[in-house]
Amino acid sequence: MAKGRTVAREGYLKENYRYFHLRDTAGAERDFHFHEFDKVVLLISGRVDYALESSVYTLRPWDVLLVKHHTIHKALIDKSEPYERVILYLDRRFFDRMMPDAGLFDCFDRADERAEYLFAPDGEQRAKLSELLRGIEENLRGEAYGRQAMCDAFVVQLLVLLGRLSSSGGGARAGEGVHDDKIAAVLSYINENLTAQLDVEQLAALVHISRYHFMHLFKAQTGTSVHAYVRQRRLMRAARLIREGMSAARAAEECGFADYSAFHRAFTAAFGLSPGKLK
Repeated sequence: MAKGRTVAREGYLKENYRYFHLRDTAGAERDFHFHEFDKVVLLISGRVDYALESSVYTLRPWDVLLVKHHTIHKALIDKSEPYERVILYLDRRFFDRMMPDAGLFDCFDRADERAEYLFAPDGEQRAKLSELLRGIEENLRGEAYGRQAMCDAFVVQLLVLLGRLSSSGGGARAGEGVHDDKIAAVLSYINENLTAQLDVEQLAALVHISRYHFMHLFKAQTGTSVHAYVRQRRLMRAARLIREGMSAARAAEECGFADYSAFHRAFTAAFGLSPGKLK
């Protein structure tokens, strides 16, 4: 993310779920952002990469991407050809009330824990996905008696299918990350040493290249400066720790912020809410 750019929180979902089947060539997409709800992306056709965490995922037709709430992400769309996709926003609280012991959102939790967000269903699974999506769309458009209940049922079946796909590990694909081995090594070092003093000279020396060449290569591979990347990774790690129950002060310290007031300002600017409100 470019220096000075903030990460937007894209509001709350007022419905129990919201379904989109979009076809366009513009592919207008937000900058890095996160949601208060869980999100399913299914590519039908076109070319798009999704940046999640520190990896980039290249979607192929019928790939499914699971984006858990609060996961920072961005779509990188090739606008030279038509882009067709299905996007489903989900309020897990509704489904947990409906079926409290079903574990319908375990697939999102596993994706987040394992950093396995992208799945490539096989032929039989694709056929089932297509059938479920057709059922959702027919009931969203129709006027038949009980159409809302039928639509809810199809969404539940879709979540069950995604859960089975996730629990089996079938078709899971790793993110591609950056393409330069030196920068990949630096990113790994940064993510494992967020409490350390991470300056440009030190990181350049780590991979035995000049400071100038390192800064240029890092920006070319990641799209952001070293300083902005390190700060964003620290903030993202702190947000995760806070969501898991750690105090904001302790999370700031664990992620390399010596000054809590500076951390509080940076966190609020990046996520649109204070650490206390996130907790």
